[in-house]
Amino acid sequence: MFGLGTIINTAAIVAGGILGFLFGRLLKERHQDSLTMACGICVLFIGIAGALEGMFTVEGTSLVSGQTMMIIASLAIGALIGEIINIENKFERFGEWLKIKTGNAKDKNFVNGFVTASLTVCIGAMAIVGSIQDGILGDYSILTTKAILDLIIIMVMTCSMGKGCIFSAIPVFAFQGSITVLARLIKPLMTDAALANLSLVGSILIFCVGLNLVWGKRVRVANLLPSIVIAVAIAFIPGI
Repeated sequence: MFGLGTIINTAAIVAGGILGFLFGRLLKERHQDSLTMACGICVLFIGIAGALEGMFTVEGTSLVSGQTMMIIASLAIGALIGEIINIENKFERFGEWLKIKTGNAKDKNFVNGFVTASLTVCIGAMAIVGSIQDGILGDYSILTTKAILDLIIIMVMTCSMGKGCIFSAIPVFAFQGSITVLARLIKPLMTDAALANLSLVGSILIFCVGLNLVWGKRVRVANLLPSIVIAVAIAFIPGI
């Protein structure tokens, strides 16, 4: 079935959110705070692991780092574009609209939960590569694996940040569904170098999401999203 991977992933996020909401209601505020901290630490290390994997290579018996210029260029240019467009504000406005339309106007944590959860489950190579494979080959194995991870992440996030996290299923469905539909057009652009750059910069953005979970909102991660597009584009520039 065409697009089955995205459907499974979306359903897993909703299921994880519902479970988290049901269990979260049984937890005291200090328990929820501890869960948020634990979730943030996990997201930090997921980001660190992905970034280190992309930056370091083994040459003989030595560990060699690279991709520094690509990271600097991608994040600097991407941040500038993101701030000009102000993607973060658009995410928050959509969250505010959702909050009202879903009858959660009094939920102070709704928008923060929605934005944080959406960025956590949307960013990353698994979403793009899995959607391309689903669209071209009908192979949804990567998205199924991602669905299991997302179920757990969203369940924990919903316990600590509220039911706004459940609605992260909407941008995931839209984002991955669009890539699945456009897969044949996108596939030629997803060379090994492009995927490596995407995974590396995406991991850094995931790390930034973890920073916000642990220390409060310090990084406007949504405004850094164009960095991923810049990273893919850089892969086609010789010598970088």
